[in-house]
Amino acid sequence: MGIFADLHEQNHKITELSNVFLYLIQDRAMCDTRIACDIFLDYSKTVKEHIELVDRKLCGKLISHPDQAVKNTADRFLSGSSEIKRIFAAYLKQWCSESRRELTIRRHYDKFVADTQLMFALVLNRIERETEHLYPLIRRLEGDDQKAA
Repeated sequence: MGIFADLHEQNHKITELSNVFLYLIQDRAMCDTRIACDIFLDYSKTVKEHIELVDRKLCGKLISHPDQAVKNTADRFLSGSSEIKRIFAAYLKQWCSESRRELTIRRHYDKFVADTQLMFALVLNRIERETEHLYPLIRRLEGDDQKAA
């Protein structure tokens, strides 16, 4: 499978997991289920893998490109990746125990839902920027007319 097919698959999975999890957590009782936690941990793993793939396979190539505008685009996406990783790590630390495979919401349900909506929106906005700006740039530079996502 090519890089764009892998990215498309990841984008679809992240979007689907995001939609399902956001729907589930509208009911407080669902937050304490094993299924909700499994969906959340799968989402978390997929987001991390996606960012690493984009950083390594796409931005890694572009950062050494002779065109300064291309380098700047790669640098912006890499900086964005670092920021998302930092925010995501803080979010996970506050709301999840990965070792115990559970969400740690306690009595802070409303804050958890709000933080989750913001975090998921940040990730989905990043995917949208990749799809609209980064993937077409790569295809143009490589002369590839294949659809990215």
